[in-house]
Amino acid sequence: MAGGVMGPGGGKKRYRPMAEINVTPLVDVMLVLLIIFMVTAPMITSSVNVNLPKANAAPAQADAKPITISVNAQGQVYLQNTPVDLDNLVATLQQAAQNNPDQRVFVRGDKDVSYGLMIQVMSTIIQGGFTKVSLLAQPTPAGK
Repeated sequence: MAGGVMGPGGGKKRYRPMAEINVTPLVDVMLVLLIIFMVTAPMITSSVNVNLPKANAAPAQADAKPITISVNAQGQVYLQNTPVDLDNLVATLQQAAQNNPDQRVFVRGDKDVSYGLMIQVMSTIIQGGFTKVSLLAQPTPAGK
């Protein structure tokens, strides 16, 4: 209600200020938000329900020091900081890993190295029996 008229019938008409809060726009906004959340909530959750088993096992220990293979811009391959020929990479890698095929191996490559050379280095390592091979990359700064 906008307000009532004050005073007797023939006097000066003044309106009283309204002391009520209009909740209709608030209810409209809340209903729209409710509909938006009801529509988007199923999209956020995973569509595959999996009942995971429980285990009392301790978390797996990470390797103390992984082995790093680096490929520079000229295509030269390094094991840690020692240059190595691609043909001898597996033998040298097995010696460094003490014949442990579960040793973690990180492969770093210069951004100017060809994709084919990086795949060749990784496939050589995997064919040598190493299964935990990972590529390393430089994280981009925030905002770029």
